[in-house]
Amino acid sequence: MFDSLQGRLEKAFKTLKGQSRITEANVAETVKEIRRALIAADVNFKVAKSFTDNILDKAKGEEVIKSVSPGQMLTKIVHDQLVELLGGDTSELHLKGSPAVILIAGLQGSGKTTFTGKLSKYLKSQGKSPMVVAGDVYRPAAREQLRVLAEQTEVGYYSEDQNQDPVRIAQQAIKEAKVKNHNVVIVDTAGRIAIDNEMMDEIAALKKALNPVETLFVVDAMTGQDAVNTAKAFNDVLDFTGVVLTKLDGDARGGSALSIKSIVNKPIKFSSRGEKMDALEVFHPDRMAGRILGMGDVVSLVEKAQQTIDQEEADKMAKKIAKNKFDFEDFLAQIQQIKKMGNMKDLLGMLPGVGSKIKDMDIDDDAFKGIESMIQSMTPEERAKPELLNNSRKQRIVQGSGKSIQELNKLLTQFQQMRQMMKMMNKKRGRIPGLM
Repeated sequence: MFDSLQGRLEKAFKTLKGQSRITEANVAETVKEIRRALIAADVNFKVAKSFTDNILDKAKGEEVIKSVSPGQMLTKIVHDQLVELLGGDTSELHLKGSPAVILIAGLQGSGKTTFTGKLSKYLKSQGKSPMVVAGDVYRPAAREQLRVLAEQTEVGYYSEDQNQDPVRIAQQAIKEAKVKNHNVVIVDTAGRIAIDNEMMDEIAALKKALNPVETLFVVDAMTGQDAVNTAKAFNDVLDFTGVVLTKLDGDARGGSALSIKSIVNKPIKFSSRGEKMDALEVFHPDRMAGRILGMGDVVSLVEKAQQTIDQEEADKMAKKIAKNKFDFEDFLAQIQQIKKMGNMKDLLGMLPGVGSKIKDMDIDDDAFKGIESMIQSMTPEERAKPELLNNSRKQRIVQGSGKSIQELNKLLTQFQQMRQMMKMMNKKRGRIPGLM
């Protein structure tokens, strides 16, 4: 997401390179390039113009602080404006009520049912007890899809397969939730192919009957400006409380994300990429602005690590590293932990300065597959003592893993280098009071 925009903005900032001061003359061309970059990213024209006009106003005559270049100063101005454009502060999900009812709305194919499953998993991780409700009575596979997702995430599920009244289904689901002590009810609804009056009346009736604490509009980011127009039409009828951007992994432009807040004046609450149930993020405008400008998002990366890495296992690993006993079994365990964190390219893109460098690279989620196969072809003894690997043992491993001798030797070299580095780092820690 935002790959092309990021590249264009970097190019725009370079026009100020070598300048000692931000002036109206030298900033005008840069702002023009920024506007072109936004329009190319499918940002609404009025939004793009207003955005760049604000940048120009703030940049005029801005003194450059010592040790800070005009390019850096303008980047700061653009970053602040991007944060404002994306919503300013992070918008929290409101969960008042017993149970709290969340209504999901959007066009057909926007990813509502998948998001319902993801949201239920997210809420469960926050200590809630959610129930998902199959309120789509038109799409044949919708109920089954939601049931499977509920099983995967181990949350409550409610459906009435013979009932074609979504209002009645949702009302009965709320009663069931109270009996079974579910404190959040998430109601999936039928997708609309277009702005259809009959279907809009149905979703409006649902909202009136349920009085949800949150009404979330799910929009496919790949639909560009159409997403913004649809959001406005839905908001006129539903007055929804927040927006969910889905399929961000497939959108290199991201114009809808930058336009939608300004057009409907409703916060973006979640962003989603990929089909995996953990591929859901709370939308933080400041962090997203950092990603767009190539600054990375270390905070989100750390949060992902905290959510997926077992602290007890991490402590055990630290002790093994301290004793210089880190082996291939531990290495394999580390790989498994990293894979749980999500898409590899997305993770690397959170590192400052890395996103733009890897935007054209094809980084497969199976990047570790070859390494895993070689380690798994080793015996427990070989994993613990790599020095045992003579030529005959190596031949057996490469045959079992489908890799070459060169690839295995490269892995062994890299592993030894990593162990050496860990040993050195541990010695340095030992000289610092309070550390391991």
